[in-house]
Amino acid sequence: MLEIDFEKENKAIAHEYKELLRISYQTLTPEDKKLIRKAFDVAMDAHKDQRRKSGEAYFFHPIAVAKIVASEIGLGATAIAASLLHDVVEDTPITIEDIEKMFGSKVAQLVEGLTKISIVQKEMNVSMQAENFRKMLFTLNDDVRVILIKIADRLHNMQTLDNMEDQKQIKIASETLYIYAPLAHRLGLYKIKNKLEDLGLKYTEPIIYKDIVSKIKETKEEQDAYIKDISDILTKALDEEKLDYIIKGRPKSIYSIYRKMKAQGVSFDEVYDKFALRIVYQSSPHEEKFLAWKIYSIVTDYYRPSPSRLRDWISSPKTTGYEALHITVMGPKGRWVEVQVRSERMDEIAEKGYAAHYKYKQGGSEESGLDIWLNLLKEALENPETNAVDFVEDFKMNLYSKEIFVFTPKGEIKSLPKGATSLDFAFSIHSEVGIRTRGTRVNGKLVPLNHELKSGDQIEIITSQYQKPTINWLDYVTTSRAKNKIKNVLNENTKKIAEEGKEILVRKLKHLKITLSESVVNELVNFFKLKTSLDLFYRVGVGAIENHQLKDYASQKSNTFINFFKNKIKRSASTASEDIHKQVLHSNYDMLVFGADQDKLDYKLSTCCNPIPGDEVFGFITINEGIKVHKRDCPNSISLQSNYAYRIMQAKWIDSSQQEFKAILHITGMDTIGLTNKLTKVISDNMNVNIQSISLSGEAGIFNGQIAVIVQNNNILKKLIDNIKQIDGVDKVTREYKN
Repeated sequence: MLEIDFEKENKAIAHEYKELLRISYQTLTPEDKKLIRKAFDVAMDAHKDQRRKSGEAYFFHPIAVAKIVASEIGLGATAIAASLLHDVVEDTPITIEDIEKMFGSKVAQLVEGLTKISIVQKEMNVSMQAENFRKMLFTLNDDVRVILIKIADRLHNMQTLDNMEDQKQIKIASETLYIYAPLAHRLGLYKIKNKLEDLGLKYTEPIIYKDIVSKIKETKEEQDAYIKDISDILTKALDEEKLDYIIKGRPKSIYSIYRKMKAQGVSFDEVYDKFALRIVYQSSPHEEKFLAWKIYSIVTDYYRPSPSRLRDWISSPKTTGYEALHITVMGPKGRWVEVQVRSERMDEIAEKGYAAHYKYKQGGSEESGLDIWLNLLKEALENPETNAVDFVEDFKMNLYSKEIFVFTPKGEIKSLPKGATSLDFAFSIHSEVGIRTRGTRVNGKLVPLNHELKSGDQIEIITSQYQKPTINWLDYVTTSRAKNKIKNVLNENTKKIAEEGKEILVRKLKHLKITLSESVVNELVNFFKLKTSLDLFYRVGVGAIENHQLKDYASQKSNTFINFFKNKIKRSASTASEDIHKQVLHSNYDMLVFGADQDKLDYKLSTCCNPIPGDEVFGFITINEGIKVHKRDCPNSISLQSNYAYRIMQAKWIDSSQQEFKAILHITGMDTIGLTNKLTKVISDNMNVNIQSISLSGEAGIFNGQIAVIVQNNNILKKLIDNIKQIDGVDKVTREYKN
C-alpha cells in the first residue's frame, strides 16, 4: 500500500515539475532548464524523508513556492532554482558552501538570504517581532528577489494553514496582514497582496470571512448578469472603433469588501462597488495614452462618470510602477461601477509588479519610483539610530500611504505620501537642503514649515547656512526619511551641547572646590534624578541646572552624616556606571502641556487610570473640577472621546529642559553700518537660540529695534543679552513682557 502511495506521489511531483516549466512567465533557455532541473533533483533528494503536518511529502512546498515565483511573480531561472532550494540549508545537512559549489554564487546568495530570514522567524517573540522584520528587510540590501521569494513562501504557507493549531494560525495570519501584504502591495504584486489579505482575514476573522464568501456566492448570478449587460453595450461600441481588447468582470477582494464595511460602518449589501470592469487593450507604446482616453470617451458616452473619482495613473504613475485609468460611472439600476482601463503592458506590470517593471524598463537611465523607494528603504535600514518598532510603523505607513504629486520651481515632478508637509519636501530634495531650511514658499506664497501639501503645488525652499533643526521639527514632518535625518542632527547637537556642558561643569565645580571625577558624575546623576552622564552634561549645557542647585549638591556632599546614609543606599558602582555612561539622552518628562500651543494649565490626574509622567494622555474639561487628565488607553477613554469630543484637549508630557520659549528684546543705541549683520551673527552664534522676527528702524543716528527669539530657558536668554550689549553702538537691551 505504501509503495503505491510513493508511486502516486512521485507521479504528482513529476507533473508539478512539468507544470513549473510550462507556466514560467519568462522564456527559459536550455541552460535555464538545466539549472532548474539540477536544483529540483538536489532539493528532492535532500527533502526525501520529510513530511508536512498534513502528511504529504515536504517537497511539494518548495515546488509550489517555485511555481508562484515563476508564474505569479515572474522571476527567472536563478530565483526559481533558489525557491526550490530555499529550505535545504535550514532543514538538511547541505551547507551554503555546497550550494555555491553546485550552483554558483548568485543562487547561493539568494538561498543564504532566505535561510537568514527563516532563522529570524523561528526566534520570533512579541518583543522581538519588529526587530526581526527589520532584519528581514535588511536582505533588500543584497537582493530584492530574497523578499519576493519569501512573499511566495508566505503565500503557500497561508494556502496550507488548515493543518496548524488555532493559535499558530492566528499568529501567522496576523503577521501576514501586518507586514507581508503591505510589502507585496509596495512591490506591485497586487494579485498576491489580495490573496494574502483574504487568507489573513480567513484565519483572524473566520466568521466574518465565511459570511462575506457566502454572500458573494449568493449574489454571483445577479452580479454576472449585471456585468454582462454593461460589457455587451461597451463591446459593441469598442468593436465599432476597431480596437483590440478584452473586457474582464472582476469581483473586489473579500478583504477590501471587509475593509469598506468596517470603515463606513455598513453591511455587505450597502457596499455598492463590490466588483469592477477591466478593459485591457493592445497598443504600441506611443499610442497607449491616446487609446486609454479614447476608451474613456467611449465608456462615458454610455455611462455618466463621477468626476471626483477619476484617477489618471497613466500621466502620473504610482511609485509602485502601477499605470491605469480608473473611471467610476453610474451603471444600470443606479449603481456605481468602477471601470479600469489598461494596456497589455500596464496590465502585466499591475499583475507581476517588480519583474514586469524591469522587463519594460528601457535603457535604465531614469530612476523609477520603485528604484527610488528601494533606495530610500536601504537608507532607512542603514540608520542605526532608529528604534525598531518606530521603523516598522513608519515603514508600514509609507508602504500604504496614498500619493500626491508636486513640482519643484523648475517644474520637475516629485511624488510624496499624502499628508506630507513643505519640510518633508525639502528633505526629499536632499537631506542637506532639509537641515538648512529656513522657510518655504508654496505657489509663490510663504507658508509655515508644517504646511500640508496638495497635488499640483509648486514648492520653493529657502535655505540658510545658519539654520539648524529643532526638536519641534519632528512634529512638522510625516515621512520617516525626514524624521530620521532630524533625529540624527538633534543627536549630534545634543552631544556638542553636552561637551560644552561638561567644560562648564568642570569650571563651576572648581569654584565649589570639587574636582569632576567618575564618582562625582555618578553622585550628580543620582542627585538630579537623571539616568545618564549625557543627561547631566546636556542639562548643564542648556542652563537647566543652575548654580544654586550645584551649591545644594556641594553642601550635601560636605555633610558627612547624610553621606554615610547615602552610601548605604546607593546602588553599586558597577550597575550605576553601566547605565550612567550610556550615550543616550533620556527625556525627563516633568511637565504637562495642553493644546497645539502647548499651554501650561491647571489640571488634576484622574483616579480611574492614574496617569504618570511619560504616559500618552489627553485632557477632559469637566463641569466642576477643571481639566482632568486621562491615559489614552483609559477604560473610559472611548466613551469620553465618542460622547464629549468637544470637551477633549490634546495633552502631552514634555521635558522642560528641552522646552522652548519666546522672548522679545527691545534694543536701542547708535545707528552704525552693518548693525543688522552683527546682531544676527551674535544671535546665531549662541547655541540653542533661533530668531523668530527682527525689526530695526533708524532716525537721526539713533536706532530702535525689536527682536523675537526662541530660547530654552532664562540662563540662555541672560547670556544672549550680555553678548548683544557687547556690540559696538548698542546702548540698552531690555526684555518686553507682552506680545
